Amino acid sequence: MHGFKTFLIGLFSLLLAACGEQLPQLPHRPLPFPTPAQHDLVVLVGKGPLTYYSDDQGAIQGLEHDLIEAFAQELGVGVRYLVVAPDEIEPALAAGKAHLAAAWLPAPGDGQQKATPPILQSGDVLIQHEASLPLNDRDELRGRTVHALPGSRQLATLRELQKGIPDLQVVEYTDGDFFNLLESLGKRQVELVAIDSMLVQIAAQFAPSVLATLELGDTHPVVWWLGPKPNVELLARASAFVERAQRDGTLLKLEDRYFGHVRRLKQADIVAFLGRIETVLPRLRKHFQAAQAITGLDWRLIAAIAYHESQWDPEATSPTGVRGIMMLTEETADRLGVGNRLDVRESILAGARYVNLLKDLQPDDVGEPDRTWLALASYNIGPGHFNAARTLARQLGADPTAWYEMKQVLPLLAQPKYYRQVKSGRARGGEAVLLVENIRSYYDILQRHELPYQPLSAPREATIGAQGNAPGLRLKR
Repeated sequence: MHGFKTFLIGLFSLLLAACGEQLPQLPHRPLPFPTPAQHDLVVLVGKGPLTYYSDDQGAIQGLEHDLIEAFAQELGVGVRYLVVAPDEIEPALAAGKAHLAAAWLPAPGDGQQKATPPILQSGDVLIQHEASLPLNDRDELRGRTVHALPGSRQLATLRELQKGIPDLQVVEYTDGDFFNLLESLGKRQVELVAIDSMLVQIAAQFAPSVLATLELGDTHPVVWWLGPKPNVELLARASAFVERAQRDGTLLKLEDRYFGHVRRLKQADIVAFLGRIETVLPRLRKHFQAAQAITGLDWRLIAAIAYHESQWDPEATSPTGVRGIMMLTEETADRLGVGNRLDVRESILAGARYVNLLKDLQPDDVGEPDRTWLALASYNIGPGHFNAARTLARQLGADPTAWYEMKQVLPLLAQPKYYRQVKSGRARGGEAVLLVENIRSYYDILQRHELPYQPLSAPREATIGAQGNAPGLRLKR
């Protein structure tokens, strides 16, 4: 096992990068305890979709990033992130250059490194192209070539497997990030790829031709490291925070934000959507982008809504009378001044305006992205039924401002036991949940495949959508 710990340092290895500061040359002494207005919480991070990354609007994302932000909020302090390579984490902590490290790290095995209790558990799995013969046993790795990202836990796992499978070829992928590696696998430029088990569904969403076949070992705990001689109070506070986040739903909400929607779409749905991105979207793109310029909503979100509603069919009509590419009711169309629901431009702009109107109807304390997801649920079942669901949520002790909790409440509107308690009556709340989750997936895919639109001027509407936070749904309100 010599050398194994050195590799088990983070999910993704990247050179010192643009989103965080470079590691400063600080004196070799512990940092002061973070205190409001005096000392920030200094955190070492490694870039990756599970930890710390920048979206195309410049907003920082990541499950661990959001968890660190919640911990810092509890301490009442700011956060300073230092993006480092995996092999820099341990010496930097030992030298007192940061308070802790959050980089999808394993539980330390030597007893010297202090760490929090496990945040969650994840494993290492192989993914391959669907057209290749699936692997059923690790012995079948003989003579195979497996790619993994530099510095990743998967690379360390493969190095260990090499000791028992000498003809296993392990290659560090240095031509890009996780998504570039997925693309290479989808094009069959590489044979096998080892990834974190939590990324399997995301991989299938972006590259539907790949599938997971073989687990490479047991699951591993993910923890935060605090160095060999951390501040005792900080270690206690961080450990207590992690344990409390497990109990009070904080971690479940974050997992839902990043992974709760990616299991909804079937492979055939994703393949069909990718095909329409190539064949149908080009002639509609200008209308979605024009709607963004007026409403401020990301054009890719508007396109995702339209796809879910009509499959981008401008003449779509349902048995209930909703029509057009955004499937507007006659009442909503009249309210928004739409003369012809089958007119692509009119329908797309009206749908975007309506989403903004529904966002503005949310209480002021609802932040993003929940504000948008809740508005989309209201888009589906109507503001009256949605407000009834909010009332029901309060009666049940759920948080009506959190999408994670409202997605549990909305389906109850179809049950007599619950809808009889509210004035609006029965509603298909489960369909609203499916709509939102599918739109989230379509939006994620469009963000990966389509560039953001940056008009020279982006006027906001004076009466509708004035409170929108777009472009960029994930910016905090």
